[in-house]
Amino acid sequence: MHINLPEKRYYSIGELAKAFQVNASLIRFWDNEFDILKPKKNAKGNRMFTPEDVKNLQLIYHLVKERGFTLEGAKIHLKEGQKKTLDKFEIIAKLEGIKAQLKQIKEGL
Repeated sequence: MHINLPEKRYYSIGELAKAFQVNASLIRFWDNEFDILKPKKNAKGNRMFTPEDVKNLQLIYHLVKERGFTLEGAKIHLKEGQKKTLDKFEIIAKLEGIKAQLKQIKEGL
């Protein structure tokens, strides 16, 4: 899944929910379930996600929503081969970005 977010230091849960097209409660749930997500919390207790958290959310979304992993399966998969999985996911994300650019070029012809 390719998401379009402006480059920022921190993202609110609402921005991420809109970008991923899911409810904020799902992201909040994943934050509680997955140790790789470590958003900062402001004085009000609102979660502020870093770009690294966004990458990890994309990986979790890919495993759970696109590949059909259970939450436990995704946790195990992340713990066992996090580096390898992350590398593959980054390659897929880059290829999807290139595909989107090529489609834009094609439409412009």
